[in-house]
Amino acid sequence: MTASTTSTPVVHLGGGLELRAGRPADLEQVGALLEARGEPGDATDHRLVVEDPAAGWGSCAVVTDGDRVICTGLLLDETVRVADVHLPAGQIELVATAESHEGRGLVRSLMGWLHERSAERGHLLQVMIGIPYFYRLFGYEYAVDVPRAREFREPPPAAAEPLLRRAGERDVPALASLQESAQAGFDVAVPHSAPRRRWLLAHDTSTTWVLERDGAVVASARTGDPDDGVLVAEPAALDRAAAEDLLRALAAQFPGEALTAVHRPGTATGTAWEHLLAAPDDLAEQYYARIADPAPVLDALRPVLHRRLVAAGLDRTGDVLLSTFRASYRMAVEPGGLGPVRAGGRLQSPGAAGGAGVAPDQLPALLLGPLGMHGLARRRPDVYPGPDAELFDALFPPLSADLLTYYLPW
Repeated sequence: MTASTTSTPVVHLGGGLELRAGRPADLEQVGALLEARGEPGDATDHRLVVEDPAAGWGSCAVVTDGDRVICTGLLLDETVRVADVHLPAGQIELVATAESHEGRGLVRSLMGWLHERSAERGHLLQVMIGIPYFYRLFGYEYAVDVPRAREFREPPPAAAEPLLRRAGERDVPALASLQESAQAGFDVAVPHSAPRRRWLLAHDTSTTWVLERDGAVVASARTGDPDDGVLVAEPAALDRAAAEDLLRALAAQFPGEALTAVHRPGTATGTAWEHLLAAPDDLAEQYYARIADPAPVLDALRPVLHRRLVAAGLDRTGDVLLSTFRASYRMAVEPGGLGPVRAGGRLQSPGAAGGAGVAPDQLPALLLGPLGMHGLARRRPDVYPGPDAELFDALFPPLSADLLTYYLPW
């Protein structure tokens, strides 16, 4: 493959196929491809992104065969918050390939192109919801639990009159504030970006609702249509009373429909609705994550890691050594914090040097996931704390997470 030297190069894949950034002239073809291979509304969602100046056509990749678009994908800007550290991240969405060109490695080329653009934007990692297994082929691994949708054990009581209304542009600050409050108690969070809030109000694959009290927005939720009934996602409320009113209003908005809610433990809606929800099933559902270069991610997380050591009384001088076996990373424990990450070469036996080992594909789960070092080490022989288990259990504890995405996690 060859590429031009421009910031968004054209890559020649052979056989007349080219991989490049999308252009306005591609809009109709990309939309038709997405609708043919994806879900209703995908073309609208794509248009909302590429026609928004905050994203634009530079977010879109296409593969062309002559004048025909035969593969496409979108790169979205995200932020992953870990405690009070905000990591710039990318999310790839709306990937589709024409049936006539499947099995030719086009998605692999497209994903590589989008990952290069993600790195150019300064993203330190990528996260996504994706079809089972497939994206593990491109460096992703399951890392963060998806909150499970749970049925109500009995129909929620309906309000005397519908109190909800569809959210509009004027509600964006209130929506952002409610979600920030709901996510504050989670160790890891991905909020909606400002552009995506606009797109969600305009698209037709989910509906954002708000509930008012004395003229002020006090609760919100997104609804989508699962296979049976109405899915309630991203519920957020100012207080327990608002959460209870939100549920009654949703029941009135969808009379006769079975409601299923995404449970957000510890939030106002989570607390108010918990006793009404059936127990979740125990099937695994997780978000994908990808970390191509661990050094800048670990470097960004140094303040969080040091606070964990201090809280555990383990901020003793020396080096913290973490090996991914094909590379190694050291941070000096200093009086004022952890020193900059020093990347090194292969280290197959980090335990012999007092360090811990983590397979590179398990690093996202270690840094973002619900198992921590101890839980991962019980499940994976290529993740272990080495001789100082207390130190690495403190550095990498189990984390709670709440991720908001373009599409509902169903």
